[in-house]
Amino acid sequence: MSRGRAAGNPGAHPAASAVGAASTGDPSHADIGIVCALPIEMSTFLDRCERVRKYSGSNFVFRGGKYDGIRIVVVESGTGQARARRATHALLDAHSPKWVLSCGFAGSLVPHIRVGDVVVADSIVDGHGQTLNIDVGFPADAKQGIHIGRLLTYDMIVRLVTDKQQLAARCSAIAVDMESLAVAQVCRERGTRFLGIRVISDDLTSDLPVEVLSLMGPTGTTRLGAAIGALWSRPSSVTDMWKLRKSALTAAKRLATFLDGVVVQLYNALH
Repeated sequence: MSRGRAAGNPGAHPAASAVGAASTGDPSHADIGIVCALPIEMSTFLDRCERVRKYSGSNFVFRGGKYDGIRIVVVESGTGQARARRATHALLDAHSPKWVLSCGFAGSLVPHIRVGDVVVADSIVDGHGQTLNIDVGFPADAKQGIHIGRLLTYDMIVRLVTDKQQLAARCSAIAVDMESLAVAQVCRERGTRFLGIRVISDDLTSDLPVEVLSLMGPTGTTRLGAAIGALWSRPSSVTDMWKLRKSALTAAKRLATFLDGVVVQLYNALH
């Protein structure tokens, strides 16, 4: 079965009315479920889906729609493994997707992987050495910025280049995130197919600004007070924050483009 790319988002409902229409959750099954930490990570891809609806369930925000007829449901977990684990269970309980993807941003741990590059995990490790192997099923293409390798799921933001280099050496990983291992473990426990797909939003060219440690709230939202405080204490941080946002938008667009092909391939593999 050959499927083409979906065109735009002409049928999407306004989010406010969608929340009211589906406040009890959408009971329909999904072909592909996606766990992300932050809304910005999946926003560009969801713009390419049709009839997108937003609703709440199990204390998480869900967004469901169709990509060229393929039913997609995204759950926004917030940051960290504990929330990602609960969100994955909530996604599986509500929608029983055949595939679950852990998607979003990551930090590069090696010099040749830069902002906008895609990392697909063939294994995931945590800071204690716990490892889960994954059958990816397609090759890397370094010239196109697509890399296959070990992903490190760490329990905090890794801000400094020197820390990233040390983690790369200790864990033999090429990128770092904060959620993927938990998602993969739940899928392994429940017998659901899994892929970890991450796009690099920060690399080894510079340290992240120190303000990122206080800006992120526990649910993945930005703390307004922390942002104002950062600008007050270090006015030049506005330049760093703007650069960080620009990198995030670049990563979100690249993730959407990569998923254009991936969701079709995964769907076809089931039919």
